[in-house]
Amino acid sequence: MAKLLHHVDTPFEQATFGMGCYWGCDSLFGATKGVLRTRVGYAGGTTESPRSKHVGDHVEVIEIHFDPEQISYKELLEMFWNNHEYRASARLKREYMSMIMYHNEEQRQQAEASKIEQQAKEGDEVVVTEIVPVSHLYPAADHNQKYRLQGHVDLAKGLDLTPELLQTSHVAARLNGYLVGVGGLDQFEAEVGTLGLTEEQAQYVRNYLIQNEGGALSC
Repeated sequence: MAKLLHHVDTPFEQATFGMGCYWGCDSLFGATKGVLRTRVGYAGGTTESPRSKHVGDHVEVIEIHFDPEQISYKELLEMFWNNHEYRASARLKREYMSMIMYHNEEQRQQAEASKIEQQAKEGDEVVVTEIVPVSHLYPAADHNQKYRLQGHVDLAKGLDLTPELLQTSHVAARLNGYLVGVGGLDQFEAEVGTLGLTEEQAQYVRNYLIQNEGGALSC
């Protein structure tokens, strides 16, 4: 039996975004080509030890580890703008604010430029996205990590996911997206042989990917 591909030893960079509810973007980025692992949590505020229902002044965020040889930060920014609400008219709660947390000066410059470009497209609508330095991320509770994958109880159980692996596993990140239709069948078929799944597990994921491809991501 092949070994599940939980760990990938690939040089990576990080991106951190606030895009509203983190369940949807965890699936979106998890099955994006070049993304190695994801985890979700809370950042950007001052409240000590935030947790679900007691977030304080923090924002729900996703932390993405990506291979810059496969996908660029600019491409991740394009996905950021195309997949969440960032307009003032939406009257977002602080927890669900639009936020880019940059990890270095180059990311800050790219983020600022992308916001200017997005604002130019919006006309009178005000883009309220905050661009701030990255700060400590408080991981969300285990049940909120890879939320869509964990909804498939038998599959998740078969992956032997520990609390640590829910935040670090490559195969868990990939399946969390594929199960809701992200990534596409061609991409899945190109990499499924490397993920360490049984044929039964692979077919299960394949069926859900085909069923859900093209659908909207929601929380």
